[in-house]
Amino acid sequence: MTGWSTGVARPDDPDAVLLLREYMAEMVRRWYGRPERPGEVDAALAEDLSDDLAPPAGLLVLARRDGRLAGCAGLRWQPGWAELTRVYVRPEHRGAGGGAALITAIEAYAAEGGARRIRLDTRSDLVEARALYARHGYREIPAFNSGPYAQHWFEKSLPARVDDAAATR
Repeated sequence: MTGWSTGVARPDDPDAVLLLREYMAEMVRRWYGRPERPGEVDAALAEDLSDDLAPPAGLLVLARRDGRLAGCAGLRWQPGWAELTRVYVRPEHRGAGGGAALITAIEAYAAEGGARRIRLDTRSDLVEARALYARHGYREIPAFNSGPYAQHWFEKSLPARVDDAAATR
């Protein structure tokens, strides 16, 4: 993962807005199997807001490769667990470890925040994403939500925080 760095940004940060828009444009293209039409990306962004990817409800991580903006991933806090969402790596950076860098960062933030597991949902057409999650120890589980685009659900247990482990002794 040489050359990768990650950091938290607000969803209204210009770099975050750009990446979230690119993410949603790709989701629209892949869902419909054609280029996005005028207004479709805006409608999708309005339907599935990212505003909660900021404290206290969540966070958004941006990834850079050799200093260049390269991807993002979001985290939403749930009682006792965290949800991974909006995992996106720009096409020119794919296959170079960006997905792994983002997942590693999100998992660290989730564990640091007290989550004992992390969950996500994804679509059947996102085969690369499903393979990425499986490579990183996520296992497919029964549905935990009824999102209109959720077709596969995954979960991974996170290591206990040091203070949690000490409290159980």
